[in-house]
Amino acid sequence: MIAAIRALDVPIRAEAGLTRRFEARRSIGTSKGPKAKVDWADLIGRVASHHDREAFKRLFEHFAPRIKGLMQKAGCSPDEAEEIAQTAMFAVWRKAGLFDPATAGAAAWIFTIARNLRIDLLRRRARTDRLEAVSELPDAPDPAEPADAVISRGQDAARIESAIKQLSAEQIMVVRLSFIEERAHPEIASLLGIPLGTVKSRIRLAMNRLRDILDEDT
Repeated sequence: MIAAIRALDVPIRAEAGLTRRFEARRSIGTSKGPKAKVDWADLIGRVASHHDREAFKRLFEHFAPRIKGLMQKAGCSPDEAEEIAQTAMFAVWRKAGLFDPATAGAAAWIFTIARNLRIDLLRRRARTDRLEAVSELPDAPDPAEPADAVISRGQDAARIESAIKQLSAEQIMVVRLSFIEERAHPEIASLLGIPLGTVKSRIRLAMNRLRDILDEDT
């Protein structure tokens, strides 16, 4: 069943409450004189405790252009770098409560998020390259494989796809991340901002639910 799940591409709705992209005004002033030192950790704390949009705006306007520049220097295209910058800052908004100034500086924490997103991008590229290589093969069943086996496999995939759609949004998300994107459980916990035990519990419940649904169809 897991192999069939990995063959599916189940859409996940974006997280409610905030749009994925934040529009940042990039106007740069020519202020004279020394600039006051900004306590970035305090701004992150304000986002975490009060969802302070003004604090987030200051974080975004400072770090988003710097992340984009860093990603371009690392080899990303301008569009990829822009996407990583915006996604990283969206993660700062969602995960601000996880920031611990005692273990990492604010800038280091934010740039680590961006670097992890770049790693994810490289992984997606590798998977895309593998899929494109497979798609170039002749689109025909293995002559050694019986026709009824090919039909049965297609029917199984359709049944599993239908079953997945009956799961909760949280379960669909962990199933996709675990079995389709092949992410490790700790990575899923970090991406979703939830405890590792919660990730494992959701996956276990999702698999049990899938088995029940599939058993009902037989």
